[in-house]
Amino acid sequence: MDTKGRLVAGSYNRNEFVLINADEVARVTSTKELSRQICQICGDEIEITVDGEPFVACNECAFPVCRTCYEYERGEGNQVCPHCKMRYKRIKGSARVEGDEEEDDTDDLENEFDIGGNAHQIAVSMHSTHLNVGRGSQVNGSAIATLLEQDSASVSPDISLQTHREKDAGISSDKHTLIIPPYMSRAKRVHPMLVSESASFQPRPMDPNKDLAVYGYGTVAWKERMEEWKKKQDEKLHVVKRQGGGGGGNNAGEVLDDPDLPMMDEGRQPLSRKLSIPSSKINPYRMIILLRIVILGFFFQYRITHPVNDAYGLWLTSVICEIWFAVSWILDQFPKWSPIMRETYLDRLSLRYEKEGKPSELANIDIFVGTVDPMKEPPLITANTVLSILAVDYPVDKITCYVSDDGAAMLTFEALSETSEFARKWVPFCKRFNIEPRAPEWYFYQKVDYLKDKLNPTFIRERRAMKREYEEFKVRINGLVTVAQKVPEEGWTMQDGTPWPGNNVRDHPGMIQVFLGQNGVLDIEGNELPRLIYVSREKRPGFDHHKKAGAMNALVRVSAIISNAPYLLNVDCDHYINNSKALREAMCFLMDPTSGKKICYVQFPQKFDGIDWHDRYSNRNVVFFDIDMKGLDGIQGPIYVGTGCVFNRLALYGYDAPMKKKPPGKTCNCWPKSCCFCHGSRKKNKKKKSDDKKQLKNREASSQMHALENIEKGIEGIDNEKSSLMPLMKFDKKFGQSPVFIASTLMEDREVPNGASSASLLKEAIHVISCSYEDKTEWGKEVGWIYGSVTEDVLTGFKMHCHGWRSVYCMPKRPAFKGSAPINLSDRLHQVLGWALGSVEIFFSRHCPIWYGYGCGLKGLERFSYINLVVYPLTSIPLLAYCTLPAICLFTGKFIIPEISNYASLVFMALFVSIAATGILEMQWGGVSIHDWWRNEQFWVIGSVSSHLFALFQGLLKVLAGVNTNHTVTSKAADDGEFFELYLFKWTSLLIPPMSLLIINIIGVVVGVSDVINNGYDSWGPLFGKLFFALWVIIHLYPFLKGLMGKQDRVPTIVVVWAILLASIFSLLWVRINPFLSKGDIVLEVCGLDCD
Repeated sequence: MDTKGRLVAGSYNRNEFVLINADEVARVTSTKELSRQICQICGDEIEITVDGEPFVACNECAFPVCRTCYEYERGEGNQVCPHCKMRYKRIKGSARVEGDEEEDDTDDLENEFDIGGNAHQIAVSMHSTHLNVGRGSQVNGSAIATLLEQDSASVSPDISLQTHREKDAGISSDKHTLIIPPYMSRAKRVHPMLVSESASFQPRPMDPNKDLAVYGYGTVAWKERMEEWKKKQDEKLHVVKRQGGGGGGNNAGEVLDDPDLPMMDEGRQPLSRKLSIPSSKINPYRMIILLRIVILGFFFQYRITHPVNDAYGLWLTSVICEIWFAVSWILDQFPKWSPIMRETYLDRLSLRYEKEGKPSELANIDIFVGTVDPMKEPPLITANTVLSILAVDYPVDKITCYVSDDGAAMLTFEALSETSEFARKWVPFCKRFNIEPRAPEWYFYQKVDYLKDKLNPTFIRERRAMKREYEEFKVRINGLVTVAQKVPEEGWTMQDGTPWPGNNVRDHPGMIQVFLGQNGVLDIEGNELPRLIYVSREKRPGFDHHKKAGAMNALVRVSAIISNAPYLLNVDCDHYINNSKALREAMCFLMDPTSGKKICYVQFPQKFDGIDWHDRYSNRNVVFFDIDMKGLDGIQGPIYVGTGCVFNRLALYGYDAPMKKKPPGKTCNCWPKSCCFCHGSRKKNKKKKSDDKKQLKNREASSQMHALENIEKGIEGIDNEKSSLMPLMKFDKKFGQSPVFIASTLMEDREVPNGASSASLLKEAIHVISCSYEDKTEWGKEVGWIYGSVTEDVLTGFKMHCHGWRSVYCMPKRPAFKGSAPINLSDRLHQVLGWALGSVEIFFSRHCPIWYGYGCGLKGLERFSYINLVVYPLTSIPLLAYCTLPAICLFTGKFIIPEISNYASLVFMALFVSIAATGILEMQWGGVSIHDWWRNEQFWVIGSVSSHLFALFQGLLKVLAGVNTNHTVTSKAADDGEFFELYLFKWTSLLIPPMSLLIINIIGVVVGVSDVINNGYDSWGPLFGKLFFALWVIIHLYPFLKGLMGKQDRVPTIVVVWAILLASIFSLLWVRINPFLSKGDIVLEVCGLDCD
């Protein structure tokens, strides 16, 4: 698609479409020819009449239909408008057909066209020529005839029609209309094609009053995907046969001497394999889990049967909290029952798909980079991410990078323009010297020892020169940021004087700019560069744009129009590619001939730069990525975490995963059919099997049609040929009214429709990113990223797993992606708040895994993990209450546990030992250090009593009162010094609950110790349990205390004021109300004094 280096902006609803010349003379070129409407039948542009107005076929609804389709419909179709079902009236210049109204001033057109005998051939020939050649193209008659003959020969004459060749008895014979259904030749056109007279199609009766979709009109068909790599390998692979005696010795020797044979054998082997955890590590872990469940049974038996009568409220609260903790532990533990690891073979991938002397057969990949606010997400970070993508170790013609600017910021646009210029120097440097990582900021941050590493002097000179280039590039980017700090009153203006279309962030047209990948744009060495495309979707007031999920869905559609790669990579703007072979790692799974068809996405772990060694707030999430995700990979695959994920485009389109045909079960042949042992059980399940057979048949059809879903759900038991006939109207309801996009979903090789001009593609690309495109479609419901939650990533992955797909967790030795983490305490809590709020929204939605998705492809243990993922914010309430109990116990002198016996001591000791053993064994097979494990435990408490608690209340407000809360975009790391933000104190209301818990427990310890000192030596014994309980809370909140202190030498004033306030309130309340003092036990004694 050639835009000649200009920004494309437009609005489909307002019929606006302009090309902005940012490089040439200061003018705006209005593209009049691109403002035409698109025919909703064939996808071509509608003609302009001699009066200068667009052609209108239907005077009732003005449904956009071109002149050729109008003539074809009147001559060979049912003569009614597909939209309003009203009969087409004859337009001046059109041939008469039977049923036209009599006109007084009619022009004699009956003899103008020869419509006798060859009307069908003439109409279809005109239609096919119009659609295949394109506007303004000229072809001779022989070329048309050849094309039509090829199309006719490609159609099988015995395709079964959906009407089963039966006539409708309710239609009289004189009202029967015979039509030929529109087909799709080689899955690359969506318009009707010519059918030769030799093809033995049976005519179909059709009632004009019925919906055309019932008869299959407007449908498209696609061929079954053939695995051509198998054929190629079978043709080239020599089969070595060992023969006895001396016969055939020479031939055998020639085969064995073939140098291609061992490589082809290696290339046919699997591209990856599973690595199970050694039994010496996993079996003890499983035994400890089962043992811990047994110990929990004895523990709760003792706790429930031994209440504390003098502190019944405290005891009951503690028991309820402990039961909830046990349930949440079980939900979290069992998905880790069978963890696995994986290993890839990149050399086999190259042998299979990259043969010498031939073009690379690796699949195309579209890469999505999303950004919103350039002030919180610095353009320099986004530029580094884009540069690492453009320099990835993958064929350049297979890569297209899309940058979604959801803030329509001119700063992002200008920074991307600078990035594209610098990429012409950076990309060849990376590939020439094979450097890692390929993000310049982090590459030059590494320290290089020139003598120790024995580097080539040429490389040293090139590296120094490139570093100077990058420093100049940084100066230009930072200069743009400085200028963008102050917005002019009239708004931003481009270099040619054109106002920036995105000056109003909430009301602007869609914008598309192709920076790289155009003809003539090469790097400094004359090599081709990957395509780099800027996209900003249209935004208008009154529309719900669905934040990140809506932006990603817009990229899915626009990428289908422009490049239509079968696989998509989604990364955040601050997550650069740290391993240049990351895409090849993913292709080892997705392009594997045996298992790749059932994989919906390949998820990579998140790794972060700029985090201090102590990792005070558990930003690395090591326990989650190295333990939990490995466990899920052994079930149905890891969850989608929002970035660093390579998708199968078909899975994003909401299709079911292809099903394997199970071998027939064993039957009993030794007994007669009347045998009660065999025949009786089969008879009992006969109805169930027939229903399952219908479902299996549908899913087999979708598998053979490359997992394309049978949208026509009302038809059961259809066979493979009939499943390929899908009503176009159903596609419109699913994918929206873009014939080009619908055609792209049906492409066999995920190619862009041939013969389409750049103008029509640009028009369609602007159309699919319009703000109203998703109205009355399944986008966000069943297709693309799913709406309804802040954590759209979890919901999207969950829907894919419900469709029967499985995901894969890939952990290469060199981390595939690295990003920036909000290491500041307040920003970290806000990040966790967003995640927890998304889980609460899913919990209260129809997609809650507790009740959604039964009877589909979701496995039981995978459901356990999703349930745990949506209910974990509920743990905040019992944990907050449980962390408050130690302070109350110290204030009152009561405790939640009675005096324990020897049996109780053994149970408590066994429980503590099992908890410690579970953690140790997890760290052992997961490869996690005790430091990372302990930081995770600490921040689990901090996040639960702050972010999770607020998320729970915000979710309830949203569900019950409809109060929406805005998700805060966390700021990315800045260049203000190493770990600068770690010591920055930012006040937020999320700090109140953990700070209150910390203060009251510290005060409780002081009160408890003071009380024991006053009461004597005998009071020390009961105090130890309470002190242990309180210190457990304080130690878990210690990183929070360090965050409050920051880098200051004194405690922040807000902490001092809050501590004094809380201490005063608790002291006054305790003096006024003591609920643990029985009023009836007061004994009055006579003092012995005579008051009289």
